[in-house]
Amino acid sequence: MKLNYGDYERRFHMIGIIGAMDTEVEELKSLMKDCRVERHASRDYFIGSLEGKDTVLVQSGVGKVNAAIAAEVLAEVYKVRYIINTGIAGSLNKDIDIGDIVLSTDSVQHDMDVTALGFNRGIIPDQDTSFFEASHELRGIAKEACMKVNPDVKVFEGRVVSGDQFVSDKQTKEDIVRIFNGMCTEMEGAAIAQTAWSNNVPYLIIRAISDKADNSAEMDYPTFKIKAIEHSVKLVREMLRMM
Repeated sequence: MKLNYGDYERRFHMIGIIGAMDTEVEELKSLMKDCRVERHASRDYFIGSLEGKDTVLVQSGVGKVNAAIAAEVLAEVYKVRYIINTGIAGSLNKDIDIGDIVLSTDSVQHDMDVTALGFNRGIIPDQDTSFFEASHELRGIAKEACMKVNPDVKVFEGRVVSGDQFVSDKQTKEDIVRIFNGMCTEMEGAAIAQTAWSNNVPYLIIRAISDKADNSAEMDYPTFKIKAIEHSVKLVREMLRMM
């Protein structure tokens, strides 16, 4: 049975999946059954069944604003039960290698800077929190799923640090590590986390490591992106089977 716009009861049981890039979304979309498309805020939302679960899938595009728009539509229009965000990131931890996967415990914006007004970097003024906690339940499912379908990949749990900046130099990386003690850095996760938190929707950020977020990033990124996305897609599919 296809979903229709007024089918609110069913939509409360849907799982929202956000991918930053077309290659992530196209792979998952190709596996959906009874897939239809609806358009909101200049984005296509693919609605159907993925691994037997009612799912809505969207490509956010790159950057925090794009990510927040996609997440808000999932929460407000589709009333999703969960939001899962797949993507790639640069490692901030020497133990996390290219190809490994990070599951978010929480997320923060490294480029939120109101230090001139006396706030610590990353803090959003006049808000209850700036470190948005991820779903413990989803993280547990993701960890078990990854060990099953990606047995050769190491799984880490920790903070995802986001900003509208592709981190590719050692100095910037060291600065982010010192202030935020994150596991990886990318450009969407914390915006999705904040939007999910604002709408009281449990979320999880999944990041496959494509580079070391340093002077080697430009060289490593194209080489390992395809493999990183492959690992993420396998993980999401198994998560849905388990949910």
